[in-house]
Amino acid sequence: MLELEVKQLIIDVLQLEDITPDDIDSGAPLFVEGLGLDSIDALELGVALQKKYGISLSADSEDTRRHFASVQALAAMIATHRKK
Repeated sequence: MLELEVKQLIIDVLQLEDITPDDIDSGAPLFVEGLGLDSIDALELGVALQKKYGISLSADSEDTRRHFASVQALAAMIATHRKK
């Protein structure tokens, strides 16, 4: 399942030691409330997405902010990218 893969990627890339994929709500915000990630986390995650899925994201793009809203949004973006 892609959402589980994204959750594991987040945990691995950001070295979230005390969190399991089950602890991350797919619909919860990744930044501020929810998982509480910051801009450095976003940058690291963006690099990991580029390496793993070949997805290039613009840091200033409104689309990128929308894609990083939640695990569900990231999974949907990856799924769309895979179909191209």
